[in-house]
Parts: sequence; C-alpha cells; structure tokens
Amino acid sequence: MRCRLQTLFQRKFKIGLFFLLLLAFLMHLVMDLALPYTRRPCSCDQKAAKVLGVPAGSPLVAAPKKLSLRILQDFSGSNGSLEKSSHPQGVGPQVKDGDRGIHHQRRDVNPGGTKRSKLAALFEHPLYKVPIPEVTHRDKLFVVNPMEKLLPWKAAEEPACPCSTRQTEMVLPTGKTAYDTYPAWLKFHVGINRYELYPRQDPLMPALIEDLATLKIISSVQKSGGTQLKLIMTFPNYGQALFKPMKQTRDQETPVDFFYFSDFERHNAEIAAFHLDRILDFRRIPPVSGRLVNITQEIRDITTDKKLAKTFFISPAGNVCFYGECSYYCSTEHALCGKPDQLEGSMAALLPDKSLAKRRSWRSPWRLVPQWEWELNPNYCAQVRETPPYNRGHRLLDLIDMTVLDFLMGNMDRHHYETFEKFGNDTFLLHLDNGRGFGTHSHDEMSILAPLQQCCRIKKSTYLRLRLLATEPYRLSDVVREALASDRLAPVLTEPHLRALDRRLGKVLAAVGECLAKASWEQDVVVDDVAQLQEQEKRTPA
Repeated sequence: MRCRLQTLFQRKFKIGLFFLLLLAFLMHLVMDLALPYTRRPCSCDQKAAKVLGVPAGSPLVAAPKKLSLRILQDFSGSNGSLEKSSHPQGVGPQVKDGDRGIHHQRRDVNPGGTKRSKLAALFEHPLYKVPIPEVTHRDKLFVVNPMEKLLPWKAAEEPACPCSTRQTEMVLPTGKTAYDTYPAWLKFHVGINRYELYPRQDPLMPALIEDLATLKIISSVQKSGGTQLKLIMTFPNYGQALFKPMKQTRDQETPVDFFYFSDFERHNAEIAAFHLDRILDFRRIPPVSGRLVNITQEIRDITTDKKLAKTFFISPAGNVCFYGECSYYCSTEHALCGKPDQLEGSMAALLPDKSLAKRRSWRSPWRLVPQWEWELNPNYCAQVRETPPYNRGHRLLDLIDMTVLDFLMGNMDRHHYETFEKFGNDTFLLHLDNGRGFGTHSHDEMSILAPLQQCCRIKKSTYLRLRLLATEPYRLSDVVREALASDRLAPVLTEPHLRALDRRLGKVLAAVGECLAKASWEQDVVVDDVAQLQEQEKRTPA
C-alpha cells in the first residue's frame, strides 16, 4: 500500500511539472509572436504616430530605438572607468568633449561677440598648405602594404608588422585592411617619412593625443640614462609613452645663478614645445599630452622596476612620494609627491624602437659650452658650411629652424640632435627633449640665436611664417594659448611666458632684418627651400 501511494504521488508530481513547463513555453511563444508588432520600424512607427496623434519623429515613438542605443553606449563606453581613474572627482581640470583632440580647439571671442578661431585660420593660410615632394617607398620609414591578405590561421603566427614587405593582398572579414586595425601609435610610426614626422592635417592626431591622456597604464618602469627621472609607460594596445613628472609650478622661474644643465626638466615645457613646433609648421616633435597620473595605482602597484619600487614613501603630509635613480635630483630632498597621490606630467609618444628604425645622433656645432670656438671666431659659420653634412642640402637651414624654436622657448639645452639613419643627410632633424624650455620669461638668451646671426641664412617658408605670426590676426601668443587650451592640464603656460613668445619673435625678425640690411641680395639670406626640395628630389637616385 505504501509503495502504491509513493508511485501515485510521483506520477502526479511529474504531470504537474510537465504542465508548468508547457505553460511557460506557451507564454514565451505568445510574447515572441507579439513582440515584432510592437517594434516594427519605419512604416509601423508612422502608423503608430497617426493613431496616437503625435508627429512621426516624436520621442514617444522613438523610445524603443533610443533605449537600444543607450544599451549599446553603456557597453561601448567602458573607457569611462579609465578616465575616472586618472581624473578623480574634484581633482584636476575638467575637459569637455568639444575640447579634446588637437583639432577641437577652444575658440576666442572677439570684441564683437562672435566666435572665431585664430588657430584654425592659421592652418588654413596658404603658407600652411605648401606641398611637400611626392613621398615614394624609399622616402618612408616603414614600407607597408595596406592590402596585404591576412589568413585566419596565420593571424596568430604572423602579426602585422610595420616594416612588412610581403606583397600578398589583404582584406579582413569585416572589409577593412590590416592598416585600419592598427592602433593610433602604430599608424603614427608608419606615417613617418623623409620630409615630416606627421602630416599637417593628420586625422590620427586627436586619437593619439586622447590615447596618451586616457589609456589605462599597465606597466611603468624608469627610463635608463639621462640626468633626471623619467618613466616609460605601457598601454594595453602595446603603445608606449615617456612620462615626465611635474617638478615645479608653472610660475617658478629658473634661478639666474643656475647653469642650464642643472635646471629642472619641466613637464609643461614638453607639452608647450609640441604645440609651438606644430604652429611653426616644423612638425618634428612627437605628440605630447598632459596627464594626471595616480602614483599608487599607475606607478607603484604595477611597476616591475625593483630599483624604482624601493624609492616610494609616504611624506609627513600623508602624500605618496618617490624619487627613483638618476644623475641629478633623485633623492629624498627632491622627491616627487602627489596630492595625495595625483601627479601631473607630460606623456610623449615614443618614436619607433631603434632596433627597427636606427637614429643617428649629431653634435650641434653651436652647443653651449664655456669658451667654445663659435663664441670667439667671427668666421666660424664659414667653417661649418664647408664641413659635412652642412656643406650641402638643407641641413644648416634645418639647424637654424631648430635654433628659432629653442630661442622662442628659451631652451639652452641642445647639445645634440638626431635624424633617422635610413634617410641619410637629406631629412629633417628631430627636436627631442625640450623639458628645459620655458624656464624664464623675463630673460631672452641671445646666444641661442648665434647660428642665425652668424650664418645670416633662413628658410623662406620659415621667415614668411614668422612674419605672419607677428601680425594681429595670427599673433603667436594667441594661437599658442588657444592650442594649449585643449590640453587636460590647461593652463599649460602662464601669461608672462606667452607674452615672452611675442617679444622673442620680434627679436628673431630683427636679427633677420639686420642680415638683410648687410646682404647684397635677399636670396643670400632668405633661401627658397621649396625650390631646393624640388631640385633635390630630381637629383636623388631611385
């Protein structure tokens, strides 16, 4: 009897469970059949609008579509957490979406109340549209075939290489080429050529600047060599940047008794130098962005550098500090401290590794050392012009370009410069390591202008742009201020430093004017560099 009751109970339980599952199935089936009628697009929305008596574009009708879009935004906006980690609430400057990127500059307001951008007008000027010679394969730092075919089973074995020479055609399943999948830093490397580090109207620049300012930092180690502390930061997309931390406030001037080589390297000088170099249309400094870094989370907790890890401590004020190891200013007396762990710094995109793209270092003939020959010999420039590589091509003119840039910044620390070895002597100079610029705004170091004053030569394109930047519609201080306003650490320069740019620009033009007054022919001073480049391109063997 007991066994029969158990069997009967089990049967009833199974039947009841079956009916519950059947009911659930029927409910889902009814919902699936009914759902398309409530979310039918286009014509259905118009019919619904008629029935409800509202316009077809009403938010009421578009609600399901907006809801779906919002869900997609929530999933695609995961980058927001990274931005919050670098810019905690209440710390650091607030940057609006419209201010981000190098081409989204803040606009000035003129006395009439209408908005205008001096920077945008400057880049639209004909002087900033002078074409460079045609770039051939031999003029590119890396040769890339953007149509190279990527087979699914070889994707892991043969990752895309910027120096690839394979000629097979490539189309990804999504319809994009391999180049389209490269991160911004790799596209920057691939775009380097004999004539420029990056194009004037470079669509990559906003994305690259944004990456430098916001991407998650997964590794942080000290850069070897150098006189002061610098860190190499690595991002999840394998890009790397050079981080220079803040060592002094923007309004601190370098003491007059300091030798230039014992001066601090300033993070804001690196940021300002990049924008100034671009405004002068040299484009020889790698992209730089300001960034607030969390010392605890983005340096101390993730570093694999044991020497660096030993130098962290908590200050009596409760701030996180570190000092690293270097030739100067790496001690507890010169420790870098956060507030309590937030630290300003510049993030500069690194150039391609020297194992992939060798660079050659050159001593500057006018390097600042005590009692150097150029200070004593009035015919020193004539000797330089007879010495390779200054005896041909545009190397001397490029050096004078760099001299103008350094004088405007007040940078005396230019012992060496570099070029890409692949391009030989017929290429641009790299304007690297500008941290000792913008140290003093009250003093103009005229010795920096020695190459221009002694050689009395300057590129025509450079001279015309300098004259343009001395006019009211394109005043140098105004366009630099506008360019720097887009940075996350704005204001980058104080007003006295911006006013010093205009004063120094006047002195550069005065120096050229003195040379013109002494010269028999204007062409002896103002050299038509565009014609030279075209002639050089014809002579260069294929």
